[in-house]
Amino acid sequence: MMRLVPSRQTRSSASWLWQAATGVLLVPLLALHIIAQHFVVKGGERNFWEVVSYLSHPAILVLEVLFLIVVTSHAMLGIRSILFDLGLPQGLRATATRVLTGLGLVTAAYGVWLTITIVR
Repeated sequence: MMRLVPSRQTRSSASWLWQAATGVLLVPLLALHIIAQHFVVKGGERNFWEVVSYLSHPAILVLEVLFLIVVTSHAMLGIRSILFDLGLPQGLRATATRVLTGLGLVTAAYGVWLTITIVR
């Protein structure tokens, strides 16, 4: 009989794959962020108005928001993995996953809202 609910192993593998994918995405996104925010700027740092001007370009805004979402996803999955590796009881794993998912969503939503608000 076919299972409609993914097994724990499938969910665990999906989480691991998503964390690996976000880790791979972090390399070019972090490189672009550091180069654009620090290396090509006179003095190595942008002031507030220079950041606003930089983020006002739609492509840059999309890249920076994507960076925020990828970093947040990777961090929440990393914390989840650490908790599981430290032996979080089986009964608390689903709760921890839900809490970290909620925290990640709130963090990413706040960051996106703040970035868009600052640009306006």
